[in-house]
Amino acid sequence: MSNNDDMDWLYRREPEQPEPTAVMPPVQQPGGGRPPTAPPPAPPRKKRRRRRRHPVLRTVGTLLVLWLIFLLTVPVLAWLRTDSVATEPEGGHLASQPGRTVLLVGSDARENGEGGARADTMMLLHVPSEGKAVLVSLPRDSYVSIPGRNDQKLNAAYSFGGPQLLVATVEENTGVRVDGYLEVGFEGVVDIVDAVGGIEVCPAFDIDDRDSHLTISAGCQMVDGETALGYARMRKADPKGDLGRVERQREVIGSITDEVMTPMTFINPVRYWQLGAAASEALTRGEDTGLLDIGSVAVGFVSTTTGAGISMTVPVDGTGNVDGVGSVVFWDDEAASEVFAAIASGDTTSLEKYQS
Repeated sequence: MSNNDDMDWLYRREPEQPEPTAVMPPVQQPGGGRPPTAPPPAPPRKKRRRRRRHPVLRTVGTLLVLWLIFLLTVPVLAWLRTDSVATEPEGGHLASQPGRTVLLVGSDARENGEGGARADTMMLLHVPSEGKAVLVSLPRDSYVSIPGRNDQKLNAAYSFGGPQLLVATVEENTGVRVDGYLEVGFEGVVDIVDAVGGIEVCPAFDIDDRDSHLTISAGCQMVDGETALGYARMRKADPKGDLGRVERQREVIGSITDEVMTPMTFINPVRYWQLGAAASEALTRGEDTGLLDIGSVAVGFVSTTTGAGISMTVPVDGTGNVDGVGSVVFWDDEAASEVFAAIASGDTTSLEKYQS
């Protein structure tokens, strides 16, 4: 070996080793837990395809909406077309009372020019805050006190001073505040009955009355508007006179309500439209009578005609003749006062015994 080879080992270096990487101790979490790990990436969201309704379902839905609009529009238009009259008494109404009371009047326009228009039908419809709805017939021949006119028949108030004096007379003799007023002309009754295709009446005896142009046999039967009107107005051929007439008037009103509330009324657009048109021509409303009162009338009619409410005549104490006035109906003062006091209080639970 040469001397150079012997000296090489002095200059030979060991191969360099990589410096060790410093390892940081794990960061301790409060409580000694392990550090959180990053959540795995969320899978891509799939776009949900919007389900499209079947064309038939879309068409049916549209038709139902349009039909609902039609059902709501017809009565609103009919209401807007009705005439209005002043009904507030000259001295103002009685103080407010619970519930809603509407005075319903049937007027005979055919007697215009022969002593003035007549109110041949008068009823108080009360929807209470507690108890059942009550429909009270007030005989037209009721002997009552008319403000400024002394004692007369009730219907004379309408002839003397129209709806205003009639409302004042009813409030003075009953103590019941009249919240709304609806009047229907008798000719309108004919159109309404014909619009629903006739109604059923059930006379208890054969009737042949020239004044009301009515000839009809006993028993239940369908009648048209003219016959229904004669049936409601007739009294001279009735042994009960005016009291028998008020019973038939409630019967006719109940039959009209039954026909109006049948599904056919709301299914048949022609019938529904004709009914609305007939009502708009037949009705006259008080200036302070609103749609709320019409709602009360509808609820009350349905209730009293289906037996859920109370239909009655004001309690009477018989009939008689008064000089200068004629044949009249006398109220039973004690019983009538009980009826009207219950209505004024808004609680009719005690009046079921008067159901007729």
